[in-house]
Amino acid sequence: MKLRLLVDNYTLIGEYYLGEPGISYYIEDEDAEGRPLRILFDMGYSDAFMKNAKAMGIDLAKATHVIFSHGHNDHTRGLRFFCDGLDTSQMKLIAHPLCFERKWEGDEESGAPYSREEMEKRFHCSLSKTPQFLTPNLCFLGEIPTIHPFEPRKPLGMTVDQDNNPIEDLVWEDSAMAYRSAKGLVIVTGCSHSGICNIVSYGKRVMREERVAAVIGGLHLFDADERLARTVEFLEDCFSSGGTFYPCHCVSLKAKMEMAKRLPVEEVGVGLSLEFASL
Repeated sequence: MKLRLLVDNYTLIGEYYLGEPGISYYIEDEDAEGRPLRILFDMGYSDAFMKNAKAMGIDLAKATHVIFSHGHNDHTRGLRFFCDGLDTSQMKLIAHPLCFERKWEGDEESGAPYSREEMEKRFHCSLSKTPQFLTPNLCFLGEIPTIHPFEPRKPLGMTVDQDNNPIEDLVWEDSAMAYRSAKGLVIVTGCSHSGICNIVSYGKRVMREERVAAVIGGLHLFDADERLARTVEFLEDCFSSGGTFYPCHCVSLKAKMEMAKRLPVEEVGVGLSLEFASL
């Protein structure tokens, strides 16, 4: 599996790409029959991911899959530009069923620019709470259960229930990608609103793999508090036999500095390219 970071809050030194407070990945792999998979995982907030992809020589018109980690607009608003500029009718879209529900904070809309009904007109949609395997070794994890008590879901803005009544948004749709590589599990996240330790534990269960080779993505961790300490303790055990940690997007400098004291933290930014050998 090959991964390229198209959008992040930062760009790598010497890489002249656009950055913004969002995230987008381009992932390449092959299915069981050897056919290419070209996956766009999240789209950031603007068209920066498209401009960066072009500068990297990536043709997004050839994407086979579009996947969303969750519905917040720093991960989905790029849809406006993607759908306006490209033919998406043959692309498969994978997400949680709640990904395209309305979201807002105060007076500001914070969700995806299109509804579920509009997305179903533009893509071949596969919206499910359960894991969806793209290959035997690559999976969209679906709804993440709360496994660790120190990672409870916290409300973030508002959304609507099935009767269109306003309710606190617990971001139930938050999910991640999991890949079983030759060296262990690779977890790719958007914001980890469901908790990075919950995600890793669930990924291990779904993929039937205890080793962790890498974790990359946003963690929604900002303070040097008890939750961060418990997260570091959990991840330290995961990386005890090796592996690499790539915290990015919604992780504060304070949190990164604390994690780097005990975890194998590497620098992350737009332009980062990673490759993981298959089984």
